Amino acid sequence: MLKGTRDGILKKVQPVSIHGQVSWDVFFTDVDDPQGQTHVARVGPEAVMASHLEPGDRIQVEYLVGVAVRVSLAKVGG
Repeated sequence: MLKGTRDGILKKVQPVSIHGQVSWDVFFTDVDDPQGQTHVARVGPEAVMASHLEPGDRIQVEYLVGVAVRVSLAKVGG
């Protein structure tokens, strides 16, 4: 995916530190298959556009050149 978004159901957020740089691994499944394969998006905490995420939240992951660049709560409804 060059540029686009993917809707998902949040499973968990796990902080990870690599050489002192903190990132977050965001684990989620597809909205259409919540019991299916778990996907992981690694982003910096500044790329998470929600003050509080809980497992079960519907999220939207934005990609640019195949790399996750933003995670936000998905807009549900019209």
